[in-house]
Amino acid sequence: MIKNYIKTAFRSLSKNKGFTAINIGGLALGLATCLLIVFYVFDELSYDRYNVKADRIYRVNNDIKFGGAANSYAVAPAPLAEAMKSTLPEVEQVVRFRTRGGFQVKKGSQNIKEDMVTYTDPTLFDVFTLPMISGNAATALSEPHSVVITERIAKKYFNTTNVVGQTLTFNDTAQYKITGVIKNIPSQSHFKFDFFIAMSTLDESRNGSWLSNNFNTYLLLKPGADSKKLEAKLTDFLKKQAGPQLEGILHLDFTKFEQAGNYFRLSLIPLKEIHLQSNRVAELGANSNIQYVYIFSAIALFILLIACVNFMNLSTARSSNRAKEVGVRKVLGSPRKYLIAQFLTESILITLAAAIIALCIAWASLPFFNQLSGKELIVTPQIMAWLLPMLLVIIVVIGCLAGSYPALFLSGFQPIDVLKGKISSGFKGGFLRSFLVIFQFAISIFLIIGTLVIYNQLKYIQNKDLGYNRDHVVLVQNVWTLGNKLQTFKHEVGQLTGVKAVGIGDAVPTSNYGNNTAMFKDKIPDQKRSLESEYWSVDEDYIPTLGIKMATGRNFSKQMLTDSTGLIINEAAAKLLGFENPINQLLYISQDSQAKVLKPFHIIGVMKNFNFHSLRENVTPIVFNMEKSNGVVIARVNTADIGLLLSQLKNTWKDVSPNQQLNYSFMNDDFDAIYRAEQRVGQIAVSFTLLAIIIACLGLFGLAAYSAEQRTKEIGIRKVLGASISNIVQMLSKDFIKLVLIAIVPASVLACWFMQKWFLQGFAYRQDISWWVVAVAGLGAIFIAFVTVSFQAVKAAVTNPVKSLKSE
Repeated sequence: MIKNYIKTAFRSLSKNKGFTAINIGGLALGLATCLLIVFYVFDELSYDRYNVKADRIYRVNNDIKFGGAANSYAVAPAPLAEAMKSTLPEVEQVVRFRTRGGFQVKKGSQNIKEDMVTYTDPTLFDVFTLPMISGNAATALSEPHSVVITERIAKKYFNTTNVVGQTLTFNDTAQYKITGVIKNIPSQSHFKFDFFIAMSTLDESRNGSWLSNNFNTYLLLKPGADSKKLEAKLTDFLKKQAGPQLEGILHLDFTKFEQAGNYFRLSLIPLKEIHLQSNRVAELGANSNIQYVYIFSAIALFILLIACVNFMNLSTARSSNRAKEVGVRKVLGSPRKYLIAQFLTESILITLAAAIIALCIAWASLPFFNQLSGKELIVTPQIMAWLLPMLLVIIVVIGCLAGSYPALFLSGFQPIDVLKGKISSGFKGGFLRSFLVIFQFAISIFLIIGTLVIYNQLKYIQNKDLGYNRDHVVLVQNVWTLGNKLQTFKHEVGQLTGVKAVGIGDAVPTSNYGNNTAMFKDKIPDQKRSLESEYWSVDEDYIPTLGIKMATGRNFSKQMLTDSTGLIINEAAAKLLGFENPINQLLYISQDSQAKVLKPFHIIGVMKNFNFHSLRENVTPIVFNMEKSNGVVIARVNTADIGLLLSQLKNTWKDVSPNQQLNYSFMNDDFDAIYRAEQRVGQIAVSFTLLAIIIACLGLFGLAAYSAEQRTKEIGIRKVLGASISNIVQMLSKDFIKLVLIAIVPASVLACWFMQKWFLQGFAYRQDISWWVVAVAGLGAIFIAFVTVSFQAVKAAVTNPVKSLKSE
């Protein structure tokens, strides 16, 4: 019986090659797109799951509001980890990371800049699964000045992994003994360090301050421990541990501190949620966003639905062609269930063929998709182990779902009506078919609007006035390695042809730098008269080089010796401080972690607000001082020959520091990198939207072909009676265009709501959805539908009416 179903299905499908090709092509494109998105989503959801104990690992988050400024941190105080382990019974083990920027690592006579460096506790290997290639995990990080490196670094510096006992020189001075080599950190990890230095090397790790937050702290809970109950204990735990220090500085207890509108809170986030659901200050790497997973999953579902709708529409549109076949089969005694089985067999065969083609398309498209998404996706045996069974399930489910309505519809024909010619199911009269056309074009319009919104927001980001000028700015990073030669380097760069201005600062607005400091309006700390702010050291040329505008007051000056204790604040800081005239007002800044020593500074200027973080965040307070800064040299250039300038810059660096590696970038490129995730989302959305439109057009093309075929004689008669080609095209197109017009309304409403809630809401600075976005999407859909239908309509209109009517 099954063999007969398959044989009959093959005959039917081969007899209608156009129908079969459109259905298989649409389904194949839809399934290929879904497979690529499944690979992407699977990769995003697999972050940190390589850790054997991942279900029991949590990171401690820290939320602080003080002096009117609220911040969310991924770091915690230094003593927190040990205190939690010793006082909270749910905690089995703890480990901390402390990152302090990159290091210059010596290889031969050259120093190579390495950014993936961290200090960490010896308990690292008790918490995270980092397999050792050589060395003893239990003792590898127990001694100061010991370091564990990855396999990649071992081969990079020694051409072998057998390097335990060897030494590495950091920053030309510090010697570190290699005590272990681990396998490379998996790409699906929220941290990707190559150097793990023993925490005991760092004096700061023994700092007893509960009010300084610099350590990424992770907990391994005991089996069966309830993380929610543990989290509920953290408020009392923090009051007990940090309360005495808080009271010693501000002279008020935790309760009064909170009653004044401030807070200091700890919370836990599961390890497996960090990559997609955490975007805090001092993350260990750039995380993704769970919203993108939702958006791409929805796109995959939509595209698959469009492909299935095509199949259902084309199958029911062909009902008149199959009606006599159904009637004859029923007269000969075929039960309805056999007819349903026959049509479902055809549907499953089409889906099977489409799935095989889709797998080939997805595999061939993977390199392009990797480039588009910034991923490193590969098809491994492990992936095939779940992919093939999943494909089999998809084939059966989609085959049955897509074929169910046609099967039930066609098998329900009454043989007497069919054989009398009373069944005539064309384009008109098919309510469900009309609804499905509306549905698939609504999806297409939804995707077009979504894509336009993303690109409109990215364009807004590119063109927004940020409060500084990032164009034609070259950044030379890690200039602290120059030591006392830094000023010489700055002077020499300023003499290069094409360099207009040069400044030095701790950081630039496009860097992921954070240095928050508490400031007080009085010599005796009072939390009601305080401010927590970003605190950067810059020189006198920093502000003019970046083009930051002053609202009032003046810039730093070398000629003013008192500027060594001068401050320049932004408008956000001035607003929170509440000074009627901030100029010459005093601010007292702590010089130690306990705030026992407060140094007076005076405000000399207020600069206009500028976006020194992502546009996802509002502008917060920032304060500049003129203390020694050695983070980055900023050079504003104006030259047509940028290649020559960079060559001169490299030579200047080599003259000043022949053994150090020059690290430079363009500020515009660094700015673009902040929004690279959004740019990739936009590029992927465009690609998938085009695919969705192509698939929808394939279905519409098939429907138009069958509509024209059914009305062949009507068209012939109309032409004989004098109808023009444009009349025929209008007649055949208007029904389809009417459905597209109906689709515009619900699609526009849902798309605007969805993009506002799930995309634009993530930006503090955003472009509202304009009316022209909906207009362009709607008109674009109408135009695409008209062109698609017109091709078949014109073809039918130019056919000789004699051929259409001679069969009569």
